[in-house]
Amino acid sequence: MPKGYSVRSYLAGATAARAGDEMAGPALLLAGLALTGSAAHASSLLAGITVSAAVGGPVLGALLDRAERPGRLLACALALYAAGLTAVLAGLGRLPAACTVVLAVLTGLLGPALSGGWTAQLPRVAAGAHLPRANALDAMTFGAAGLAGPALAGGAAEALGAPTAVVVAAALVAAAVPVAWRLPARTDAAPRARPAPVARALAAGFRVILRRPPLARATLVSVVCCAAQGMLTACVPLLGARVLGSAGRGALLFSCAAVSALAANAVLARYPRSVAPDTLVRAAALVQAAALALAATAAATGRPAALPVAAVLLGAGEGPQLTALFAVRHRESPEHLRGQIFTTGASLKVTAFALGAAVAGPLATWSLPGALLVAAGTAATAAAVGRERV
Repeated sequence: MPKGYSVRSYLAGATAARAGDEMAGPALLLAGLALTGSAAHASSLLAGITVSAAVGGPVLGALLDRAERPGRLLACALALYAAGLTAVLAGLGRLPAACTVVLAVLTGLLGPALSGGWTAQLPRVAAGAHLPRANALDAMTFGAAGLAGPALAGGAAEALGAPTAVVVAAALVAAAVPVAWRLPARTDAAPRARPAPVARALAAGFRVILRRPPLARATLVSVVCCAAQGMLTACVPLLGARVLGSAGRGALLFSCAAVSALAANAVLARYPRSVAPDTLVRAAALVQAAALALAATAAATGRPAALPVAAVLLGAGEGPQLTALFAVRHRESPEHLRGQIFTTGASLKVTAFALGAAVAGPLATWSLPGALLVAAGTAATAAAVGRERV
């Protein structure tokens, strides 16, 4: 580990980068609408920067695994991501809409660097007995970013204008570049063989995920749960309008869930070995299923009292599940494929979230309680398949 580098430095960089990432989507949406006047163009920017992460994750992970100094490659990816956000902003209202969407898609390819790519470096910062607690703290940065990012985007857009919100998002990501650059180098004792072609490395990473049952189960459970979370996201505006009086109030449920996730992970950081991570991944899926079923009940009855409880339950399931998933990945991933496994897992979760949201939209229009019950059933199915051999 380089002199002066610490878990605190790692966490500070991760939090800044992930807050910038969480801020980027809403900020681009607001800036696109403000500068072009087109809601369709604005939503296309958001979709572009989100969906392309599913493609970029495995390739970026394979490149990180081949690098002697993966932190420096990670830093370059972060710098390019920040530059991409700035380029999209500069093009809004000046370039054709298709050009700015393409820029958003290219920028989104680097998105997994801020999630799985960064977390894959954690064992080089906190090894051995220090890893479980550091892993829980790392998972907390996702919750903190998810809570702060959208709020920062809305606050900056309101106070300084929508374009400034994009600038702030890019600045947060850029602030993490020097921290990533100083991440520890590889410490492999044995000389490394000539790297395999990227395509072969990608295949090797997928084989490891499929052939290691604990890793395959944890990955499958988390991906299916992400589909359920996507369903809930599509339902929240209608849920807010029907039960809480306005669509905007529904977004407050995400804040409740984020706070709950942070609190639950704080407990795990204090007692990192209290529950086996494999068990926790499945148990957290059941907690999420119960939360979604409670939300469905509130939608059916029109009584709002159950919704805050559902949001707290949801966060109590989501936060620990992420911590446990990271623990399983760290334990089961070979050193030479860790980056790819983390970024591939992140890409699969993004894809599942998008598919869940796409499926739930029409369902919620037909029946909001029905869509939420489908989401609850999806999360429960995740827990069930997690018990089977994969």
